[in-house]
Amino acid sequence: MTSSEQYRREIMKDLAKGNVESLDDLKTDSTTEYENFDDFAQRTTTDQRRQLFGRSLHPDKIPASQMEPELQQAIAQIKPNERDDVARAFFKHLKERGLDERHLEQQLRLSTHHASRMSADDVSKLASFVYHNHPDIFREVLAEQPGIIKFLSNPVVAGIIGIAAAKWLGRHK
Repeated sequence: MTSSEQYRREIMKDLAKGNVESLDDLKTDSTTEYENFDDFAQRTTTDQRRQLFGRSLHPDKIPASQMEPELQQAIAQIKPNERDDVARAFFKHLKERGLDERHLEQQLRLSTHHASRMSADDVSKLASFVYHNHPDIFREVLAEQPGIIKFLSNPVVAGIIGIAAAKWLGRHK
């Protein structure tokens, strides 16, 4: 059994038991409930999402063969202006690490290094690169631009995000 299969089984077992592991050090109003993901994304702060995703999203647990198609599908479904924002955020954080857009364009074989002109395929390549090589930047961009998350459908990814959401939203039934 691969580590990702084992991890998936653990997540599903925890979900079946209703195990939501409270985040005691996160200061939240336990009466806060969100109607849907968009409501959650709009009403939470970047810092709250950063802390949540930092604890629950572990890229080393999801193999590239599962994550890359998920990223492609998710990025293809977000609005073009949100896709531009995601690309800009990736480039901004990568630039802070000394990686410039033109070099990344060549290295990743992107059609352009201009975020506003990038196709969904270009942004997917960029996201995949960041996911595997700079997971901290990936989590940061998810916290800043959470729209991608709602389009991830792979059971492993959904399980990770599901547990995170359960932790965040509390134990209301």
